[in-house]
Amino acid sequence: MKKPPFRDLVMNRRARFDYELLDHFETGISLLGSEVKSIRSGQANLAEAFVHVRKGQAWLNQCHISPYLEASVFNHEPVRPRRLLLQKHEILKIQRGTLQKGMTVVPVRLYLKGHLIKLEVALARGKNVRDKRHTIKEREAKRRMRNDDR
Repeated sequence: MKKPPFRDLVMNRRARFDYELLDHFETGISLLGSEVKSIRSGQANLAEAFVHVRKGQAWLNQCHISPYLEASVFNHEPVRPRRLLLQKHEILKIQRGTLQKGMTVVPVRLYLKGHLIKLEVALARGKNVRDKRHTIKEREAKRRMRNDDR
């Protein structure tokens, strides 16, 4: 039996609620061996993470990846900047987008693509309270319709 091509490992569910996601990018991420094992076991958190472009390179900051217990002495630092592997034109697009008022880049999910760990980031605009209420109303309406069909 074939494995599915994508498998979500960690999701940032808060990003879809707090931000209007406009443009998505698939990035590679530079990781240490113990970080890979920890992420594969679901021991990562994207809740407070953000992407920052510095000196022509994109970096993932404040992403917490728990230490891998079996790594002992060769373990990694849980919160450290990690380099994102993007093409130059994608980095420039992200950089131009963040210069606009109210725009930021948020990590959306970490997933497996084949045997590689990929990160999906999105150029996003923050939602105001009215937009968040509208999102909640839509979610409730969908839930009611689903329950009525049963």
